[in-house]
Amino acid sequence: MLSLSQAQDRAQALVDEARRAGADAADALYVCNASTGVSVRLGEMEDVEQSEGEEIGLRIFVGQRSATVSASDLERASLSALVDRCLAMAREAPEDPYAVLAPEARLLRGKPPVLDLVDADEVDPAALKERALTAEDAARSIPGITNSEGGGASMGRTQIALATSHGFAGSYAATIHGTWASVLAGEGGGMQRDSASHSARHLKDLDDAEHIGRRAGQRAVARLHPEKVASGVMPVIFDPRIGGSLVGHLIGAIAGPAITRRSSFLLDDLGARLFDSGVTIMDDPHRKRGLRSRPFDGEGLPTQRRALIDRGVLTGWLLDSASARQLGLEPTGHASRGTSGSPGVSATNVHIEPGTLSPGDLMSGIERGIYVTELIGMGVNMVTGDYSRGASGFLIENGAVSHAVSEITIAGSLKEMFAAMIPASDLAFRYAINVPTLRIDGMTVAGG
Repeated sequence: MLSLSQAQDRAQALVDEARRAGADAADALYVCNASTGVSVRLGEMEDVEQSEGEEIGLRIFVGQRSATVSASDLERASLSALVDRCLAMAREAPEDPYAVLAPEARLLRGKPPVLDLVDADEVDPAALKERALTAEDAARSIPGITNSEGGGASMGRTQIALATSHGFAGSYAATIHGTWASVLAGEGGGMQRDSASHSARHLKDLDDAEHIGRRAGQRAVARLHPEKVASGVMPVIFDPRIGGSLVGHLIGAIAGPAITRRSSFLLDDLGARLFDSGVTIMDDPHRKRGLRSRPFDGEGLPTQRRALIDRGVLTGWLLDSASARQLGLEPTGHASRGTSGSPGVSATNVHIEPGTLSPGDLMSGIERGIYVTELIGMGVNMVTGDYSRGASGFLIENGAVSHAVSEITIAGSLKEMFAAMIPASDLAFRYAINVPTLRIDGMTVAGG
């Protein structure tokens, strides 16, 4: 693994060589991922994985033509051949007036923000094994647990360096620690499975392994003996661990490439009120130790905190330079890319601001509804906004959680769901997309 300074120098040297070879413009992205993971099952070691891979991608522009080539061989001779191959491909590529480097005047200048993404402490495989065993043992200790899919612990490090021919060079690193457990409760055809996990940039921010395991076991046992539910229209409450998927659909619908392709159900809703005025959704790339924090985007533009939804109103699209140019707008610092292709778009750390009601208050008054803890399948049409997914969870009766339910389908229109969404006050930052408990009235529930 190259150091950050070595990686940045290597990317810059590749760009400089491309320019000398005849490229009108170029950028180079270096990515290295290294990880160690241990998994156990039924108290015994099952697998140890250790991997490290580094790759560099070069994008070359010749007029309005461009091409991208990547390689894992970082030796100087191999990189020279990479330049020649990429340049030849660019000269034969079709013209694309929207494929450009980011605007030079908008590039990140000066010192990047300090995001505290790197944990200096190393964790050896023995410690990972102990953590994995602790998590699985705690899950299996819950009465009613009859089998295990295993437990695991991991750590990893990612390093990224980007250089462009018009003046940007930057790099950053991030570490990640994780623990998980997955177990089964019950017997035969009535068995139920559930899991728990947690990931954090720093080890000391990671949930206790025993707590993770017990949570997995308790979740599995709670799902035993599910009952049928009569179909109907009713309120649905989304648990925070799956409610973030709704925000994910919003992000996909406001991504610049979806708008330029006219494949978004929100195509004509820029500046429209989509949610209740009490709903604000933030994108915060500068959260300290955030799982998607980053000092600059995939094109070298600075990142910044912004409201995607401001008191219910859609504020704008998420744009890389290509989609921004096509729409006649400015890029927003949301470009995301790998080493083998042109930039796309992604959000960073996203959350819904908490509401004023507790989860209990949000549930009170519901005579009959569903508390959803798991979603199944991908029945979402991003062109029309039609939403239909398999689900499981618990019946709500007279304002309280009742027995488990499974094999149900919940359906609606995403725009109508957004408009009806009510967030509770229990926001916690655990994932890349964080939401409090969410209530949506008027959804169609089909029983099994």
